[in-house]
Amino acid sequence: MSQKVNNPVKVTDLTFRDGHQSLLATRMRAEDMEIMAEDMDKVGFWSMEVWGGATFDVAIRYLNEDPWEKPRILKKLMPHTPLQMLLRGQNLVGYRNYPDDIVRAFIHHAAESGIDVFRVFDAVNDERNFETPFKAIKECGKHIQGSICYSLTERKMGGEVYNLDYYVKKALIIQEMGADSLCIKDMAGLISPDDAYKLTKALKQSLRIPVTLHTHHTSGMAYMSLLKAIEAGVDIIDTVLAPFAWGSAHAAIEPIAVALQGTPRDTGLDLAPLFKLGQKLEVIAPRYRDFLDTTRMAKIDIGVLEHQIPGGMTTNLVAQLKAANALDRLGEVYEELPRTRKELGFPPLVTPTSQIVGVQAVQNVLFGRYKMMSTQVRDYVYGLYGKSPVPIDPEVQKKALKGYARGEESITCRAAEILEPELEKAKEATKGVARDIGDVLIYALFPTTGMEFLKAKYGLGPSPSEMETPKTMEDIKREDELIAKVKVGKLVAKVE
Repeated sequence: MSQKVNNPVKVTDLTFRDGHQSLLATRMRAEDMEIMAEDMDKVGFWSMEVWGGATFDVAIRYLNEDPWEKPRILKKLMPHTPLQMLLRGQNLVGYRNYPDDIVRAFIHHAAESGIDVFRVFDAVNDERNFETPFKAIKECGKHIQGSICYSLTERKMGGEVYNLDYYVKKALIIQEMGADSLCIKDMAGLISPDDAYKLTKALKQSLRIPVTLHTHHTSGMAYMSLLKAIEAGVDIIDTVLAPFAWGSAHAAIEPIAVALQGTPRDTGLDLAPLFKLGQKLEVIAPRYRDFLDTTRMAKIDIGVLEHQIPGGMTTNLVAQLKAANALDRLGEVYEELPRTRKELGFPPLVTPTSQIVGVQAVQNVLFGRYKMMSTQVRDYVYGLYGKSPVPIDPEVQKKALKGYARGEESITCRAAEILEPELEKAKEATKGVARDIGDVLIYALFPTTGMEFLKAKYGLGPSPSEMETPKTMEDIKREDELIAKVKVGKLVAKVE
């Protein structure tokens, strides 16, 4: 790196969102974030991702928390740090494309609730799904971080689909649509150090707006790839505090801050407060240890370079096979996945396309290839999620759309153009329950679990049965004592 340039790397912290989503099934509660929030605000992060992704669904389904309260609370405690959310484009924080009226209402309410930076991605990289979200974010005067999902068809960047030209062209389109910054979203830790350098270099030469690299530690390449991207001029990197690093999460900020200290790309972040925050998180984290993956010693999954499956997708595959009493066929599913993905147009494996492709691969193994197809697969083939990166196999398309209610020919327009407005219907359905637009949107996004949550929230029904009670420190202490006794007992038995 040239010593003549003084260009500090900016840092987005993901501890309160993607860190615990990746390692702890998104179970970190708002009350535990509040303990750390004021100190986090003093660090000097470019932004903190605190919301979006799975946090909305998990809050109402498992935690009995109003998802709209979290950004409001954190905004008060962290007034100096821009709060960021992950928005799944026209999917918002759900698992299907929502009509434009729901998208506009959601974004406006999110902005009012404290969100400053909207990181927007689309599961199939169809930029048409950005049109309504981008416009709504601009109306709110907030920052648009347009994203491209990083995917591969080979071991490295290249081939007929996900090559350098593909990413640069997509980035230029997103810039012209009004994005204030661009994010390369590598959700499975696939980007190699040399590809990180090449891609960053090309984007910096082509774009006027700042570039962010988001990558997971799944494959073990995250630190190397981030450093090569920094060398190539990346403006912003995504990291987490050390206790929530590694595994399927992200690189830790602490070693990166030290590695860059005194260089032209010095982050300017002080290690001492980061260390203290890490210690605070170490005290909180044991409450969630039951969600940790303790099935293997390795903190990296080199297999992801072969199958390209994000950690959350693997969990879903295992759950489906367990339910079918067919876990022994997981190897067959891994072999089937690349074939299914190719036939479905090589979508990036990210929510919700990872679930769509994964479910179909499982069904292909268990029941025969395309003998059974979910509604989501049919919707995807029809075009309700957007245009696939390459055309879907004609035979698969024909099978999927045979007898499909909306029609037997795939659409070519922007998916949301054929969706009927839903906001007024949601308002009508929640009369006597919802008290503000936030409540209405909870129902609109998740009608069943959303209504269950709202009734419990206002004392109109029983508390949902799936709501989880967090462990107290006393619970943890008792567990530790029991574990210690068991270990001692085994040791004594071994000695005797």
